[in-house]
Amino acid sequence: MKKALIIVDVQNDFCPGGALAVQEGDQIIPIINRLAQSGQFDRIIATQDWHPANHGSFAANHPGKTPGERIKLGGLDQILWPIHCVQGSHGADFHPELDRSHVDCIFQKGTDPQIDSYSGFYDNGRRKSTGLAEYLHGEGIQQVVVVGLATDYCVKFTALDARQEGFETVLVEDAVRGVNLNPNDVEQAIRAMKAAGVRVVSSDMWQ
Repeated sequence: MKKALIIVDVQNDFCPGGALAVQEGDQIIPIINRLAQSGQFDRIIATQDWHPANHGSFAANHPGKTPGERIKLGGLDQILWPIHCVQGSHGADFHPELDRSHVDCIFQKGTDPQIDSYSGFYDNGRRKSTGLAEYLHGEGIQQVVVVGLATDYCVKFTALDARQEGFETVLVEDAVRGVNLNPNDVEQAIRAMKAAGVRVVSSDMWQ
């Protein structure tokens, strides 16, 4: 079985000190590096949040709105966020401790200002593909292993789309961290992934 490791959004803005920091987000990096260096994956992919400055998900682009409020964007319910991962910014860069020497391909998402894109595969309306599914199918990948940030948003939707695309999908639970805007968001996200057929494991299985 051909396997791919998908590293979701391990970027400066999602790590401590960043504009939309995930608590302990940097603590997963050594685990991800160990997986990437293990030699057990046929392809290693990184996704990168890559927003234009005028992105509709930024609260600052909606006068009178604050992060955490909801609006309609692209016909979909949208949580407003602080400005983050703006194209070409330091915040959009991958965390410097992430070993990218084994990464075969980077897929950028969130580039359309009219709609957000949590998943590494599609925008939130599943209207446009990033090309990730086509790439993985083209490479003969059968199983994807998902790690990164954040469990309850981009990791969850990437894993769910991987299942919809027919991949056997594995979540490495100690190699993800969540936002937890609401209590139990991470727990509910993991439950939703399991219900969709995602296998949840520990990184110990690659030792």
